[in-house]
Amino acid sequence: MRTKRGLSPARTTVRGISTRISGFLALAALGPALAVAPLARVALAAEPDPAAARIEAFDRSLVATMKEGPALGAKGRYRKLAPVIEESFDLPVMTQFAVGPAWANLSHDDRQALVKAFTRLSIASYAHNFDSFSGERLAVDPKVETRGPDKIVQSHLTQSDGKTTALTYRMRASGGGWKIIDVYFGAISQLTTRRSDFAQPLAAGGAKGLIAHLNETSDKLLQ
Repeated sequence: MRTKRGLSPARTTVRGISTRISGFLALAALGPALAVAPLARVALAAEPDPAAARIEAFDRSLVATMKEGPALGAKGRYRKLAPVIEESFDLPVMTQFAVGPAWANLSHDDRQALVKAFTRLSIASYAHNFDSFSGERLAVDPKVETRGPDKIVQSHLTQSDGKTTALTYRMRASGGGWKIIDVYFGAISQLTTRRSDFAQPLAAGGAKGLIAHLNETSDKLLQ
């Protein structure tokens, strides 16, 4: 797993972070003499929150890719992660927020092109940064907070040196499931940072200038 020089973690889509998924709680095996009690316990057992389950599934895919990372190469990791990231993140919503108020004045074609470029950048960032595995662990808190239409999933990364990093996922219902719309590193919003990064190329070259900037950045990450 890479550690980049001179760049904040929020600018690199969970830069320097890898994960190990905490498992589901298992029911204890009970003997036949306790036949009634197990039924009551099963009925009372809470189902995993679907938002937390989404994060756990995403993390499992990341870990699997990281373990194959060096053999796959950046482009191989991109191909493997692309369907997972497109399923786990609401990339059109994230693109709109990252572009900001200028989105309202863009044509349909420009919006579609920006979503495509933003999606490519998101996948390329994960493929570039999650390139190897060295025993890091991520525990997802099963207690999920609801804030208006969104759910907040908390997790804690423990790196191989014992250092812990807090990660917070903001999620929203989309297409019948819960998808990530932002990631916080402590108090730092990834999307807020993206909006700041996109402001200059958008102001200088409009939608086409920003699209070119996003694609150029993706190309560098996949080299």
